[in-house]
Amino acid sequence: MKRIATIFFLLVLVMSLSLPTMASVPGELLIWSDGERAPVLAGVAKEFVIEYGITVRIQELPFGDIRDNLAIVAPTGEGPDIIVGAHDWLGQLITDGLIEPIELADESAFLQSGLDAFTWGGKYYGIPYAIEAIGLIYNKDLAGDEGPETFEELIELGKELREEGKYALVMPQPDPYHTFPFFSILGGYVFGLDADGVLDPLDVGLANDGAVEGFEFFEYLLDERILARATPYDTMMSLFQNGNAAGMITGPWAFGDVRSAGINYGFKQIPSYQGQYGRPFLGAQGFMVSSFSENKMLANLFLNEFVATKDTMLAIYEGDPRPTAFLPAADIINEDPDMRGVMESAAEGIPMPAIPAMNAVWTAWSDALELVINEQSAPRPAIENAVQLIIQTIKDSGY
Repeated sequence: MKRIATIFFLLVLVMSLSLPTMASVPGELLIWSDGERAPVLAGVAKEFVIEYGITVRIQELPFGDIRDNLAIVAPTGEGPDIIVGAHDWLGQLITDGLIEPIELADESAFLQSGLDAFTWGGKYYGIPYAIEAIGLIYNKDLAGDEGPETFEELIELGKELREEGKYALVMPQPDPYHTFPFFSILGGYVFGLDADGVLDPLDVGLANDGAVEGFEFFEYLLDERILARATPYDTMMSLFQNGNAAGMITGPWAFGDVRSAGINYGFKQIPSYQGQYGRPFLGAQGFMVSSFSENKMLANLFLNEFVATKDTMLAIYEGDPRPTAFLPAADIINEDPDMRGVMESAAEGIPMPAIPAMNAVWTAWSDALELVINEQSAPRPAIENAVQLIIQTIKDSGY
């Protein structure tokens, strides 16, 4: 019975991987893309054929399968020249020797935080096409047409609203991802950089003086009832939709629910505190070149001359509307105030650390938040203990 179960598991694993069999061959380009980007790339491929007479094949895979499949097939000589992927894949892909640095023809054409997301050891490993970050969605009827620019303004608004049983601010809690701007606003960070510009998993900055001060400010907002306590995402959304909260910190994925409720809303970057803006995590997506490609020069040519163009980036946006990392396309996309707000927030963003050690961070950090939210600990001991646990977990796991 145990053997049958093992065989069944292996069959399921092979089926779930659905490994592609196409391979990079000299003189042709093979691109692995998800379904949203594939139609655009197919059009660009035709232009490349006309210009250079070089065939470009597009192989469509589910976005989440691309990284795992590359790790399995590329070292065997199979796999693509170019992949579409997320910046937080970098740590695994670079450590495993699976992707190649890219030469950018014009760095100034890209949002710097988008480039930062694909930077490792001072080199670019991707051409970003989309970025994403959380910000402040605010109810214009409660917070004004422009919304609060500073947390100091938000506090004054909150003091007025709490008399009506309302909040100035709601956000998902306990949630490290959404709470990170409170840690970063005065200088906290998750991982520092070593001398080579690579993230150092043993340099954890969540309990430095700036991070603790930001965490204490977070606690102050809770204690003063400016910020609601322990709000799961659905509770947060309900409070905002029902007009019981002037603002919520979350991302563009919430726009649909906000619009459906008929809220007169705006979106802007997270307010400043003591003159410093809260810096959210940045997520980015882009194009990367396989280390096992037979056509690395062609791949760079294709990406720089045919993908990093205004027309291609606008087509990618139209197929899957996300704020662009390509500045020549931003003027048009930013005519949408929602996209403009996300761009402003993302410009202040800090790329989500793209190393496996990030897996050791979330649970201990979340536990520290929960202790403070539930008034079971002061911020400093809660986060200092969390950092000790994070570092020990990283050492034990060998990240």
